Amino acid sequence: MRGQPNKTADEEAQIDLTPMLDVVFIMLIFFIVTASFIKEAGVEVNRPEASTSNPKENVNILIAVTANDEIWMDGRRIDVRAVRANVERLHAENPKGAVVIQADNTSTTETVVAVLDASREAGVLDVSLATEDN
Repeated sequence: MRGQPNKTADEEAQIDLTPMLDVVFIMLIFFIVTASFIKEAGVEVNRPEASTSNPKENVNILIAVTANDEIWMDGRRIDVRAVRANVERLHAENPKGAVVIQADNTSTTETVVAVLDASREAGVLDVSLATEDN
């Protein structure tokens, strides 16, 4: 008997899935790396217009203040007293990020200032107010 031993029919009929799994994992890594993760506050607001607005980079914490002074973060409504804790938690995930407050143009200044103060108390100094371009 020379050469390889005889293979049974079952061994010849098996399909090697290793190359397919390699391709799937490479595709998964590609999509994770190239995906852009956009965080949204969870509610749409009518932002005020400003002629001196500048685009903001490294935004990872969005806080929305609605027309009836509800505060929204990460798609859920929160109380003004919980803003600081939520900002601290999100800022710990990305310390280089900034806070952007999306306040409705009919929301009260008191609520917007309370959110701004809570963000600053949480240790984030880069706090901005979102506006619409003129």
